[in-house]
Amino acid sequence: MLDSADIGKVLVVTAHPDDIDFGGAGTIAAFVDRGVEVVYLLATSGDAGGFDRTVGAEDMGEMRRAEQVAAAKQVGVTDVRNLGYPDGLLEPTLALRRDIARVIRQVRPDLVITSTPERNYARIGPSHPDHRAVGSAALDAVYPDARNPYAFPELLNEEGLEAWTVREVWLIGSQTPNHYVDVTATVDRKIAALRAHETQTGHMADLETMIKNFLAHYATQAGLPEGSYAEAFQAVPTG
Repeated sequence: MLDSADIGKVLVVTAHPDDIDFGGAGTIAAFVDRGVEVVYLLATSGDAGGFDRTVGAEDMGEMRRAEQVAAAKQVGVTDVRNLGYPDGLLEPTLALRRDIARVIRQVRPDLVITSTPERNYARIGPSHPDHRAVGSAALDAVYPDARNPYAFPELLNEEGLEAWTVREVWLIGSQTPNHYVDVTATVDRKIAALRAHETQTGHMADLETMIKNFLAHYATQAGLPEGSYAEAFQAVPTG
């Protein structure tokens, strides 16, 4: 496990707006509070999400991009990037790997946070096909693509992006988490970030209770005191 003092930059790679807010916004807020630089990279604009059938896909995508920017501000993140792939059709292609590897080389993070590429049989939500696709592509972009100067040579030869080795990856939605982050001090900002996704959470009257119940369960698994909240990840070393 990376020591927290060794984490100066974090790149979050997710499929949709709101993925990081459900899976790790409390952790992101804690990172930002410590002075860590955090960048969000979204593979899609979320144009196939939402519950208002009167809103077309293009307008939905624009709304959700704006919601993610607003949600990011709640936890102190200002750099939000979007690759523009179609929502619901994401695949772990070479093109997606190259696009993620490009941003890894641009940002040069110590840690990448992304979705688990494995299906979660205990809870279906994390197993959205887009989540699994972006997790698979992100892991391949971390190893071997971003660190190998011979992979996607155009990134180096045409764009001047030197190879970069990410030291660790944290997976959201894993059925076998092995790392917990105490987010008791930042849980309210996580919930505020989720409320910023009005198209996704505006209908959820019990959002705060639902989220706190999940996080209290993880806190119990982590052995934290009663009344604590935690987010859970599977930490994957890359060395």
